[in-house]
Amino acid sequence: MNWKNLFRPGANMSPAEVSAFMSEHQADEYQLLDVRQPGEYKKEHIPGALLIPVKELLERKAELDKTRPTFIY
Repeated sequence: MNWKNLFRPGANMSPAEVSAFMSEHQADEYQLLDVRQPGEYKKEHIPGALLIPVKELLERKAELDKTRPTFIY
């Protein structure tokens, strides 16, 4: 299974559109998923983002909430 199959098709959003969405919604209404490597996450990440490196997505998919919009970076 390809990791992309974990998510429903959705629109690509610009950083400005995601920022606007986040400012208009409570943090528990969406999830931020950081798929970079731990060192990159440690160096800098968006507060509240969940780190699951892309190679671990299939193994850790249970950690994701399928009911909330997910922004992946």
